[in-house]
Amino acid sequence: MEELLYWLGLAAVGVSALTGALDAGRKQMDIVGLIMVGLATALGGGTVRDILLDRRPFWLADELNLVVAMSTAALCFVVARRWRLPPRLFLIPDAIGLALFTVVGTQIALQYSTSWLAASLLGVTTGVVGGVLRDVLCNEVPLLFMRGELYATAAWIGALTLLALQALGVSPVLAAWVAMGVIIALRGLAVIYKIRVPIFREKGG
Repeated sequence: MEELLYWLGLAAVGVSALTGALDAGRKQMDIVGLIMVGLATALGGGTVRDILLDRRPFWLADELNLVVAMSTAALCFVVARRWRLPPRLFLIPDAIGLALFTVVGTQIALQYSTSWLAASLLGVTTGVVGGVLRDVLCNEVPLLFMRGELYATAAWIGALTLLALQALGVSPVLAAWVAMGVIIALRGLAVIYKIRVPIFREKGG
């Protein structure tokens, strides 16, 4: 499981850096700004998780994460200058990154003997904070705070699915893949069918 978590974490870094670069590219940032947004997106959630767990930030412990994030963002910059990319393309890697980081964050939290509730919330934190930083740096309303957007909710359902399956005796590897599938499916359905969670509304408002 340790090896799988490592590679899933690297994949999450790469995919999240791609979403940051795509969003920054739409704002016509130069390569420096684009790489900085990519780094913030890829490293933000895991850094907050590690600080809360009193753990050395993962990208300081293994600088390959920095290399993957920076090279992915730079490659995106080169590709985007040659081919026009669809504006909503970033939604696909964003859903994948959310799923990967949520599962990795939840599993890491469990290794630090946190409760199931804390582990699930730390998984959500790992999954969503990078996207919030990306959107803020690109001067957009974060997807997390969009009215009724099924974003953090999808991540939390996925984290709870992971925990429930493991509690039932399912292998951590299989539970991880199922949980990631749940998150990606929920995000996809939310985007395609405009599924929203209830919003606060005063009576008569």
